[in-house]
Amino acid sequence: MARMALRGDFCCVAGAGIPLFAGAAIPAASGCVSARMTRIAFPVFALVLTLGACATAPDAAPTLQGKWTVDLSSEPGQPYAKPMTLTLNADGTVTGDFYESEILAGRWKTDRGRTCVSFRTTDGVGPYHTAACLRGERVEGQTWAEGRNFVFNWNAVRSAD
Repeated sequence: MARMALRGDFCCVAGAGIPLFAGAAIPAASGCVSARMTRIAFPVFALVLTLGACATAPDAAPTLQGKWTVDLSSEPGQPYAKPMTLTLNADGTVTGDFYESEILAGRWKTDRGRTCVSFRTTDGVGPYHTAACLRGERVEGQTWAEGRNFVFNWNAVRSAD
């Protein structure tokens, strides 16, 4: 383990290199590094790390927001598609429409490498509870029709318009 000691105008590390920038180090054998250089190099290094983290951080709402075409077909060869529009708000709420019904209550979250929504709609008879997650370029979801006593799994692709 390296030991660091301050001596007057110098900062010495014994037994290891002193990292200055990503991929660069001064070997311990080269001696000491001036405290002035350390005071300059480390804040610059911290700034580089911070900017790098900002540049690679994912968006809060990657691409789940927007217009989608939901495939609700239950029989092969008999397409049945309905629109879905999602607006993911900064406060974590979801607005829009699904199956031509307004989203009455909804939330979204990005966690564990995926962005998901959960919301409620109604057909005037009973509530529909929907949960869906972005998976690659499509959405995978399920809807529970509480009043009709069924769960339906579905997929969606981004709308052309």
